[in-house]
Order: sequence, then structure tokens, then C-alpha cells
Amino acid sequence: MQTFAFNLHLRDATIRPEEGPAMRHVIIFQDNPDIDPAVRSRYMPAHLSFLERNAARILAAGPLSGDAMAGGLWIVEAETRAEVEDLVREDPFWATGLRASWQLFIWRRVFEAGQRLI
Repeated sequence: MQTFAFNLHLRDATIRPEEGPAMRHVIIFQDNPDIDPAVRSRYMPAHLSFLERNAARILAAGPLSGDAMAGGLWIVEAETRAEVEDLVREDPFWATGLRASWQLFIWRRVFEAGQRLI
């Protein structure tokens, strides 16, 4: 059985007009240390294809590592938490058990591309 953790923060109250109602979310994945590392290699092509198909919503994605692989991070633009949850569950990595858990944060940008946003 898959488990996941949520840390939900308040909605971004300063959405810029050109962005519409979508919010930026940060998803932090923690990998399952009991899964064979070969699972990542085996499912990487399907995972990357999934990211490409969802590039309009998954703006950036990549691994997190220290001494070993620790998990991953996505920046997602979505209007609802349910949209983000659907993306996580559709990712080929999720079904393999590679991901032990994930946390969801709403990201309120205050500085980007050298400019203040507030």
C-alpha cells in the first residue's frame, strides 16, 4: 500500500494577471530505500515521456540526492490540489513503489527573473 504525506499551505494571494487562476506547487518526493535502484533506470524512459506529455503543467522536475538518491522535486502549475494528486498518481514511477511518499506545497513567488513580484 502506498502512503503519502501532505503539507498544504495557503493559496497564493498575489496571482499576477498574466498567470490566471493557476497556482505554482512544489512537490517533494521521497524515494523508497527498499526498492532496487535498477527500478529507476528501467522506468526512466516512461517517466521522461510522462513529463514531456505533461510539460504544460509540470514546469520543472529533477532528482534530489545527497550521498544517495533521496527523491525528486517537481514544480507544477495547477488550479487544484486534485490536479496535482492526479499527476503524481499517473507518473510511472509511482506505480513501481519507487516513491515512498510526497509532500505538496503551494509556492508563492516573491522574486523571479531578477524582479520583485510583490
